Amino acid sequence: MSEQGLEKTLFSKEEIAEIVAQLGRQITEHYETSDKELIVVGLLRGSFIFMADLVREIKCPMITDFMTVSSYGDATESSGDVKIVMDLDESITDRDVLLVEDIIDTGNTFSKVVRLLKGRKPASLRICTLLNKPSRRKVEVDIDFCGIDIPDEFVCGYGLDYAQKFRNVPYIGIYEGPVE
Repeated sequence: MSEQGLEKTLFSKEEIAEIVAQLGRQITEHYETSDKELIVVGLLRGSFIFMADLVREIKCPMITDFMTVSSYGDATESSGDVKIVMDLDESITDRDVLLVEDIIDTGNTFSKVVRLLKGRKPASLRICTLLNKPSRRKVEVDIDFCGIDIPDEFVCGYGLDYAQKFRNVPYIGIYEGPVE
């Protein structure tokens, strides 16, 4: 399967499912004995497909919430200017928080979000990402549950986008189309 501009498959639908199932098992094992309420927080828009699959693999009680942050706009490079577009509805004070992201790249976005959430005094704050791009890191991020490290390529599919396109592609591919 190929989409215009997305020619090379990095991870198939089946490979993604295996990674998500493994993360779900690790997260379940970590939280199953906690006496705190677990709130799984997804960063929109990219994480919504990953998070939907992930929460189905986590076998302990939880609630979910979402934030929208932006640092890319329609570009393939992070601007470094992080904006909180939509904040959480739920209080995270004294709850176990699992922050879910599709990809951690420079770390700029995540470091700001983590700092903001830690200020709200959760019982714990852990980070889960499907994809990690350590070669691009500008700000260190402690990832507790990492799906897989990837090379320095711009990837799309499975929720990841270029200018809001390719989110519905069921695999993750390298974007090789024109940059506008």
